[in-house]
Amino acid sequence: MSGDKEKSQEAVQETTKETTKETTKETAQMIVQKNKSDIVIVGYQAKYASYFAALNYQWITQFFAIEAEDRAALDHPEAYAIDNGGEIFFILDQTNGGEEVIGTAAMVPKEVPKKAPQAAGAIKVYELAKMAVLPSRQGEGLGQMLLKHCIDFAHQRHGKQIILTTNDMLKPALTVYHKLGFKDLPVNPDSRYERGNLAMVLDLRDEDD
Repeated sequence: MSGDKEKSQEAVQETTKETTKETTKETAQMIVQKNKSDIVIVGYQAKYASYFAALNYQWITQFFAIEAEDRAALDHPEAYAIDNGGEIFFILDQTNGGEEVIGTAAMVPKEVPKKAPQAAGAIKVYELAKMAVLPSRQGEGLGQMLLKHCIDFAHQRHGKQIILTTNDMLKPALTVYHKLGFKDLPVNPDSRYERGNLAMVLDLRDEDD
């Protein structure tokens, strides 16, 4: 009888463990969903300009040297992207009513028409540039979220291509680019950056077919 009692107690303990695991798993999933709802992406506002600069200066100085083109873009974001019909996006974490800027990326118009650059379809090619995520928040899929938002922006504007210049040592970024359809170009036509040894393109016309 004592053996049956012990088995019964073990069964109850095992059931309790499984129930606890499931409850913990469900709670974790609820927390993840809540956290996702606290993450938002917004367009450019002057109050975020300093974060655009700081986040990008951080990763550039970590791996490379700051170049003149970097300073022109990061110190003058409106002239760089906004004035010609582009956009700079920011990921905000609004947990507990706060507002922490945790990522950014620019969509810079190329071959800008002189008239009505804001008109849908006026800009055929955008450059994805200056994408950065706060180091402490990397690995959460925020870069991919931001990149998808940039692609959606180009689609909404009836753009035809997104181009970018990068470096082949930035493996995590390359993985995200390739995952979302960017293709390596055989030759990098962009000579603005000494660190730029790889150019990529996403043909939005292929996605529309």
